[in-house]
Amino acid sequence: MTNRTLMAWFAVGHFANDWPIAALWLIVPAAGLAMTLSPAEVGLLFTLLSVGGALAYVPAGLLADRALSPRYLLVGTFFWVAIGYALAALAPGFWSLAVLLAIAGMGNAAWHPIATGVLTRTNRKTRARALGIHAVGGSVAEVLAPLTVGLLLSTVDWRVALTVSVLPTVFVGLCFVIVVQAIPPEKSPRVNRQELTELVRTWRSRNGLRIVATVSLYNMALIGLLSMMPLYLATAHGFAPGTIGIAFAAILVTGALAQPWVGSISDRFGRMPVLASGNGLGAFSIATLTFDPPFWFMIAMMAVGVASLDAVRAAMLAAAVDHSDRSESTTLGFAFALLDGVGALGAVLAGVVAGFSWGAMFGLCAALAIGAAILSARGFCRSGKPALVTPTTRHGMTIKEAKAEHARRYWFI
Repeated sequence: MTNRTLMAWFAVGHFANDWPIAALWLIVPAAGLAMTLSPAEVGLLFTLLSVGGALAYVPAGLLADRALSPRYLLVGTFFWVAIGYALAALAPGFWSLAVLLAIAGMGNAAWHPIATGVLTRTNRKTRARALGIHAVGGSVAEVLAPLTVGLLLSTVDWRVALTVSVLPTVFVGLCFVIVVQAIPPEKSPRVNRQELTELVRTWRSRNGLRIVATVSLYNMALIGLLSMMPLYLATAHGFAPGTIGIAFAAILVTGALAQPWVGSISDRFGRMPVLASGNGLGAFSIATLTFDPPFWFMIAMMAVGVASLDAVRAAMLAAAVDHSDRSESTTLGFAFALLDGVGALGAVLAGVVAGFSWGAMFGLCAALAIGAAILSARGFCRSGKPALVTPTTRHGMTIKEAKAEHARRYWFI
């Protein structure tokens, strides 16, 4: 199996693993309406789901870096997801649903650092492009799953919709029993105590903490916006579930398709310009929604805001790997934990603020996005021309190649 074919299968695996969790963007609000939950409680469900997943990211990354082959770990994630969400469909109340969604989310979370660790190891010079191709699978799931589930919710309740949503995961999981045989094994474990010490030191630096803050603010804005958008369309504009699914899919599709292209741009020209402009444009677009604009303008600005934020996700993850340049799966596990752990606070904050007004909720998401844009731009303004050090020569690059790699990589100096 060629590297290109393997990357395509990883995108399909991401699609299948993310399908049930993407369906939750509509299923959780539908469950909230059925259980007469408040917007804050709906936001809390999303937060607990994401926090549960965040607990699995770093352990999964460590296991992947310790294992000589992550094949069986990858296959196991599919069936963890399928069984977990099928059980969540039987939950009798709020807290049982929250706990079961969080446990199921751990299986989905475990896929990401394992799969992306393999991709970044085998595509060192085009990390963001490889991550972007992988991300397309999850992004397409985020487009098609809400569309499908929205139509499904027009005829069945949220429990049946959640049960049906695990079928793609089961099917692709069976396929991956064969696909994972093409993953090349490692000669030795990639992480030890010394590596972990160096990794912690790297992230405790000023530049590491700046990346942590940028990643956290970025995903707080995106998750806050996505978690409240279906509820906003239902309560403020009276959309039916099927219409919400169509609108949600249309809003997500541009960012989903743009990730490999945006990732390639960041591979070539640097992470900072992509992250600063994506977060900045997203913040501006979302801010216009605070003034209750006309309907079609609102839909257009919502689409631009979501697409701008969603499109830079691969570049954000590649920046994290670039910064540490070691233990890829563990680093990505840490990055995903920030995205879905700290970033998940955006959902509950947005839910609380939405209880006062929808305009205030959009203003909060815009403020979080502009914070991420400012941190990115500040890193660029302070760096100027990167220092000519060449830590990547240990990968067999020439001095010229190492300098070019360093100029692309260290955008937070």
